[in-house]
Amino acid sequence: MKWNILHESRGRIRLHLNKPRLSMAEADQLQAYLADLPGVRVAVVYERTCDAVITYTGARTDVLRGAAAFRFDVQALTEVSANSPRAVNHEYQEKLVNLTLFHFARKLFLPAPIRFAYTAVCSVRYLWHGLRCLLHRRLEVEVLDALSIGVSMLRGDFSTAGSVMFLLRLGELLEEWTRKKSLGDLAHCMSLNVDRVWQLTAEGEVLVPISQIRTGDAIIVHTGSVIPLDGRVLDGEASVNQASLTGEAEPVRKAAGAVVYAGTVVEEGQITLTVEQQAGSGRYDQIVRMIENSEKLKSASETRAAALADKLVPYSLLGTAVTYALTRNATRAISILMVDFSCALKLSMPLAVLSAMRECGSYHITVKGGKYLEALANADTIVFDKTGTLTHATPTVVQIVPFGTRTEDEVLGIAACLEEHYPHSMANAVVQAASAKGIRHDEMHSEVQYVVAHGIASTIGGEKAVIGSQHFVFEDEGCYIPTAETAKFDALPPEYSHLYLAIGGVLAGVICIADPLRAEAAEVLRQLRGLGIQKAVMMTGDNDHTASVIAKQVGVDAYYAEVLPEDKARFVDAEKAAGRTVIMLGDGINDSPALSAADVGIAISDGAAIAREIADITIAADSLRELVTLKAIANGLQHRTRANYRFIMSFNSMLIVLGAMGILPPATSALLHNASTLGVSLKSMTNLLT
Repeated sequence: MKWNILHESRGRIRLHLNKPRLSMAEADQLQAYLADLPGVRVAVVYERTCDAVITYTGARTDVLRGAAAFRFDVQALTEVSANSPRAVNHEYQEKLVNLTLFHFARKLFLPAPIRFAYTAVCSVRYLWHGLRCLLHRRLEVEVLDALSIGVSMLRGDFSTAGSVMFLLRLGELLEEWTRKKSLGDLAHCMSLNVDRVWQLTAEGEVLVPISQIRTGDAIIVHTGSVIPLDGRVLDGEASVNQASLTGEAEPVRKAAGAVVYAGTVVEEGQITLTVEQQAGSGRYDQIVRMIENSEKLKSASETRAAALADKLVPYSLLGTAVTYALTRNATRAISILMVDFSCALKLSMPLAVLSAMRECGSYHITVKGGKYLEALANADTIVFDKTGTLTHATPTVVQIVPFGTRTEDEVLGIAACLEEHYPHSMANAVVQAASAKGIRHDEMHSEVQYVVAHGIASTIGGEKAVIGSQHFVFEDEGCYIPTAETAKFDALPPEYSHLYLAIGGVLAGVICIADPLRAEAAEVLRQLRGLGIQKAVMMTGDNDHTASVIAKQVGVDAYYAEVLPEDKARFVDAEKAAGRTVIMLGDGINDSPALSAADVGIAISDGAAIAREIADITIAADSLRELVTLKAIANGLQHRTRANYRFIMSFNSMLIVLGAMGILPPATSALLHNASTLGVSLKSMTNLLT
C-alpha cells in the first residue's frame, strides 16, 4: 500500500493513503491494523480524507514498513458491523448538522405563518407525551415540556416554543449518540474477539482465521478455551460453563450430539464440533447486538437522578401555581414553568456514566455496567491474586530437583506430559521448559483429572501420578518423601514456587519456578492508596515463604498463603460484612468465586476465559497501571456527578427565583435553562482524564 507523509513530529506522523476514497468498513479495518502494529500507541483513520494519524513509541521505520505492508482483506470487510463506532459517529454527525442547519434556515427564510404552522405540527409529539403521562397519573418531565411548549403557543410565542423543541431534540440526539456509541463500544469489548481457531482437516489440526470457517466445518476446542462458534459436538466430551448465556452456575456435560454455543467456556475435556452458525450470526453475537440497545446495570447515581427528576416535577408545577396566585402575573408564572430540574438530571447523569465507560474502553478496560464504576469509586479494600496478577503470567522453570531414581529430564518430561492439557501459566512454564530442552513427552497416562487450585491426577504405568501444590500432593493425596532424601527436600530453595510430582505415592521430583513480580506493582499500589484504597491484601495458593517475599516487595497490608478458591471468596464476604467495599483482582479459574463475591471483580484479559466472563471489569494484561487509570476514572465520575447535581440544582433554582421576580422573561428562562442543560450534558461527555 502506497502512502505519502503529510506531516510528522517526534512520535507522531500523519500519512495520506494513495486511494480515491475509503469506505467506513475499509477505514475500520485499516485503523485496527495500524493500531495493532508493534510500537503504535494510537492510530486514527479519517475515511473522508484517506489520512491516518499514528502516535507511536517504537521505531519510525517499523511503523512505516508496517503501514506499507497493509492490504485490504475483502473477506473481512463484509464482517464490519453496521453499528461500528465510525458508522454511529457518521450517522449522528449528519443528524446534528441537518437539525441545526434546518432550524436556523427555517427561522431566516420561512415566512412567519408557515414557521408557526410547522412549530404547531412539531409540538404534537411533545403535547401527546405530556398528555399520556397525565392519563397514566404520572407527573414527569414530559408534562413540563408539554406545558412549556403548549403555554408558549397559546400566548402566541411560537419562537420560544420552537427554540424549546429544538433544544430538546438536540439534547435527545446527543443522548442517543453517546448512549449508542458507549453501548456499542461496550458490546464490542464484550464480544469474543477470537481471531483464529483449530480446524480439523484431512491433514490434522490446522490453525486458521475464524473468517475462513464455514457452516459444516469441524473445529476443535481445547480445555480452558472459549467456544468461538455455535455448533453441535461431533466427537469428545467436555464440561462447558454456560454462565455467560444461561446463568447456570454449574458446568454442563457435553458429549456427541449436544449443542454448544459461542461464548461458553470448556472447563474440562476437549470437543470437536460441527459449525452451525458462521461468525456474526451465532447466539452470542445476538446477545451482543441486544446489549447495544439495552439499558442495563445502571449506577445508583443514574437511578437516583431519574427518581429525583420525577419527584421535582410536582414542585415545579406548585411553584408556578403559587407564583401566579401571589402575583397574578402570568408571565412570571410561565417563567417558572419554563425551568425544571428534570431535563438536566435525567440527561447528564447517564451521559456521564456512559462516557466514563467509553473512556475506560479507550484504555483497553472493559466495564460491564455503570454501577461497577460507582462501587469502584467507593472501594476502600483491594484483594490481589498473586500468580499472573501481581506477578507476570509467564513464570519460568529455573531448577529441577529429582528424587529417588528419577533424572531431571525424566521428571520434566512426565510433568510436561501431565501439564500440557491445562492452559495455566505454571503449566505453560513446564511445557516450554521441556520443549526448550528437546524433551519428548508423548502421552503415557490415562485420562487426567484437574482439581481446581490443587493440581492434576492421572495414572502412569499402573501407578497414580499427581502433580501440584504441596498441600495437594502431601496432605490431600498422602504422598511421602523418600526417607533418605529428607535433607534434600528441606534444602529446596525457598525463594521459588514449587511444583511437586509424585508417582505411586512417593515424591519423584520438585520443579522450582520463578514468577517475577511486575515491575510496576509496588508503585501501582502506592498510587491506589492515594486514590482512596485503605487496605490491600494478597491471597495465593503458593507456599508461605514465596508469598511473604512477594508481599514484602509489593507492600500489601496482609497476605494469605496456600488458600483455596473458597477461602478467597469467604475472605471477600467477611470484608463486605465488616462494611468495606471490596475490589478483587484475579486471572484464573480459582479466582472466579472471589471475583463473583466482590463488589467489583476485575479480571486480567489474558487470564482464564471463565474469569473474564464472571468479572465485572476486564483490564489488559500489559500493565497493572490500568488499575490506577480505572480508579482515577471512577473517582472522576463520582466527582463529576456530584458537581452536576450542585450546578443543576443551584443554576435552575436561580432561574426560578429570577423568573418569579419578573427579572427574566419566559423566553430567556427557557433559553438559559435549555442552554445550561445542553452545556452540562456536553461537559458530561468529555473525558475525565487529561
